[in-house]
Amino acid sequence: MLKESSNQEKEIIKYPLINGVTFAENNIPSVFPSHWHNAAEFTVVLKDGCRYKIGETIYTPEAGDILLVWPRELHEILRMPQNGAVFMQFSSRLMENNTDLIAASRFLNECHLISTKKEHALTRKLKELIYTIRELHSKKQYFVETKCKLVIYEILIVIGEYVMQEHREQIGDERFSDKSWDYIRAACSYIAEHASENIAQTEVAEHTGLSPYYFSKLFHEYTQMTFPAYLSSIRVQTAINLLASEQFSITDCAFMAGFQSTTAFNKVFHDLTGCTPREFRKLHRQNR
Repeated sequence: MLKESSNQEKEIIKYPLINGVTFAENNIPSVFPSHWHNAAEFTVVLKDGCRYKIGETIYTPEAGDILLVWPRELHEILRMPQNGAVFMQFSSRLMENNTDLIAASRFLNECHLISTKKEHALTRKLKELIYTIRELHSKKQYFVETKCKLVIYEILIVIGEYVMQEHREQIGDERFSDKSWDYIRAACSYIAEHASENIAQTEVAEHTGLSPYYFSKLFHEYTQMTFPAYLSSIRVQTAINLLASEQFSITDCAFMAGFQSTTAFNKVFHDLTGCTPREFRKLHRQNR
């Protein structure tokens, strides 16, 4: 459920019933100010007349459309008819602990609206899966958390295959080859495993069997990020998970995540999240 926080831009999602998954269909606000959170948020639009802003783009989805907000994207409800939508939110960790999804994140993050007029079968399938989570979410069963997360992974696979096929058609099979995809997966997996260490782009290129120049070019084409920016984003996510615990000091969190100085950590953390590590920890403590 959306709950306005003391920080208008940052929202801490609470998961009162199932760890990492929440579902809402009642008391959804007709407007909600610009904000972001670490969770992904998928909305099934039930009525015409909705207006939604994701980043700098305004969307006017129709009944049956699916809206996708990815983790840490700024978004805003400009207008929502009463009982005009249902939505689910799920923890970004489901995506960030999966190499396939990390490698595909650039393509997934570009997809925000799936139109029922253009993709009727796809939107119907996604609606069925989201409503399966609603049904599971309302029941007290053994392994309900695992069942919900399995369905979420199925949703992500369905969306992922759709966006990857679209991208393949746009740029051609030669530039979007299975071999290139294997290189990116291998690189993302290696970075995820060694992000807390002092790794360099040349090391990752060597691990994947590519020249530093070609690796840099291919990595940027697939992720739309430079290697240093991507590595920093992985380290910040690790720090976010560590900051949620009171066990470690902020300095400990910085070095455990792989940053070489607290100055660099504070700057990169603020650039990516809009708040300092100390502000994040305070906000998380208030909303616990």
